[in-house]
Amino acid sequence: MENPKRKKYSFFSSLYWKIAVVFLIALIIISVVYIYIAAFTAEMYYQEASQRLNQELAQHIAAENQFFIDGKTNQEVLKDIFHNIMVINPNIEVYLLDTGGKILSYFAPNKEVKLDSIPLEPIEEFLEVGTSTFVMGVDPKNEHGEKTFSAAEVYEGDVHRGYIYVILGGEDYENAAQFVFGSYILRLGLRSMTITIIAAALLSLVALGLITKNMRKIVSVIRRFKEGDLDARIKFKSKGELGEFADSFNDMADTIVKNMEEIKTMDNLRRDLVANVSHDLRTPLATIQGYIETILIKADTLSEEERKKYIQTIYNSTERLKNLVSELFELSKLEARETKPNPEPFSLAELVQDIQQKNNVIAEQKNIKLSVNFPYDLPLVYADIAMMERAIQNLLDNALKFTSENGKVLITLSPQADKNLVEIQDTGRGINEDELMHIFDRYQRNHRSAQKENEGLGLGLAIVKRILEVHNIDIKVRSAEDKGTVFSFKIPVYKSGSKVTKEVEYS
Repeated sequence: MENPKRKKYSFFSSLYWKIAVVFLIALIIISVVYIYIAAFTAEMYYQEASQRLNQELAQHIAAENQFFIDGKTNQEVLKDIFHNIMVINPNIEVYLLDTGGKILSYFAPNKEVKLDSIPLEPIEEFLEVGTSTFVMGVDPKNEHGEKTFSAAEVYEGDVHRGYIYVILGGEDYENAAQFVFGSYILRLGLRSMTITIIAAALLSLVALGLITKNMRKIVSVIRRFKEGDLDARIKFKSKGELGEFADSFNDMADTIVKNMEEIKTMDNLRRDLVANVSHDLRTPLATIQGYIETILIKADTLSEEERKKYIQTIYNSTERLKNLVSELFELSKLEARETKPNPEPFSLAELVQDIQQKNNVIAEQKNIKLSVNFPYDLPLVYADIAMMERAIQNLLDNALKFTSENGKVLITLSPQADKNLVEIQDTGRGINEDELMHIFDRYQRNHRSAQKENEGLGLGLAIVKRILEVHNIDIKVRSAEDKGTVFSFKIPVYKSGSKVTKEVEYS
């Protein structure tokens, strides 16, 4: 069934056609610019060639004719020159200028001269550089136009009287040349542009098709993933940018799926926590409430011994409740990394001896033999002493809790390279293989805890795990049912630490 939220795209709104249209427009613009540049360049080449070929035309005219008599223009000579020019080459225009550039006389078809004078800068540049540089001059018939020309100085004797200024392509010639030249260039340009556009368009469409084909596959996979197909992955073998994009998407999808699974697991754990916390809080609270009600109801009939017994029970329940809340608070701080270790060198042997002394009473009450064994040369370790005490105490509590009467609990310390190994071994009921991998999970209740209603959530091992994690220490466990359990971990040695001076086994 088609997703109603899925957008529908028209064929021409696809990336393929957008790129293709932009490319074709750019190609047409480039072709037009190219034709213009080619035509302009050809025209300039024609103008330059014409100037080079006719460079000395004005000089020949000036050398063979006397244009001034007593400082005045020689009209007879000018008439003959203009007549001869009209017969020989009617397409050129000849202008006689004075020394200031003013037009004194001229031969120009159609009599359409619009300027009274010619700027002398182009003429002077032409006379100075000759054919080494292409120079354009002002067109007297068009105040804003420029033409190729030939120029020469005119003298009367030794006196400089003016200039001969010859426009090499007149208006009639220009119109005819532009028509012929323009139509040829136009035909050539249109053919070239058409062939170029067709060839480039075909090549570009094929290339774009190959590129966007892979992009369409990628978009299709991304859309499937968005619509809920969490197994959708981009299968792309290219090593270029698209390949990197595909790999990045696949990695991102794997991370998202992993995070979703972790969130589901966390949600299940939260539900278990609510159930377990509700149960463990309800039991001591119900006990406290029940005994308080009993004391209130039977205040006048209770004996002093019964009253003390009830109050002791209430005290034990509040102590249990306080310990449970404390463990939950401690575990939450460890998981949020709010508790930071403050490492320092200390004697692991002395710490373990102190812990043993504190737990001897509990061990004696259950008739359990609690022993500590370590070598005399055990080096100092480097860790947070309070956290290590808490971890070892929790492991010892666990061992004493699940070891039967006449059993044994042994704490062994031994040096291994640059670390000290801590092992806590008991002869208790052990843990079955299915539960062994989950004993450090938060709020995980195993079958041993479930057998006793008053054993609580079993947060002790989870706290041990988090304490060792903040020290970058791994903990291992070996166990077999009815044969006991061994917890072990290694604490880094303080390099310049001192030694314990004797080997002893405490009981």
